[in-house]
Amino acid sequence: MIVWLNGTHGAGKTTTSALVQQLIPDSRVFDAEKVGETLMDITPGLPGPGTDNFQHWPPWRPLVVETARRVLDYTGGTLVMPMTVLVEQYWREISTGLAQHAIPVRHFVLHADQDTLRGRIEEDTVLGPSPFRLKYLEPYAEAARTWLHGEAEVVDTTHLTPAQAALQIAEAVKS
Repeated sequence: MIVWLNGTHGAGKTTTSALVQQLIPDSRVFDAEKVGETLMDITPGLPGPGTDNFQHWPPWRPLVVETARRVLDYTGGTLVMPMTVLVEQYWREISTGLAQHAIPVRHFVLHADQDTLRGRIEEDTVLGPSPFRLKYLEPYAEAARTWLHGEAEVVDTTHLTPAQAALQIAEAVKS
């Protein structure tokens, strides 16, 4: 099984995923961003639209599916995957690919209001304030309004600690 933690930057995916992993027996965290980083390291760079977002490269989505499938084939158990996917077509490609391999997915969106997200990004003591992360606030709001919240179980983290959010997710997965 995959527990996918979606949501924009500042929602708490990375922190929450580590806590969810501790609450679900036989689980591991797989950050699909590492697949994108591998693609970004190819030299010369991949052709396509000039972008700082590896998700727009067509190989990224099937590589995420294939990597998750291979890891689950090898380890069994559950993969906890913290990864923002705001483009509906990309989510469809990934979720359909996983379904074709009979891998069940519990899709959660960690949500917070725009002011809370902006504050978390601007006050981040690990990564520091990030214009890259801030520019995804509006695309997240648009995805939330149009498709994302209808495709997932929404966990509003505005007033939750990461531990509370992780417990809510782990309990939902176990039930």
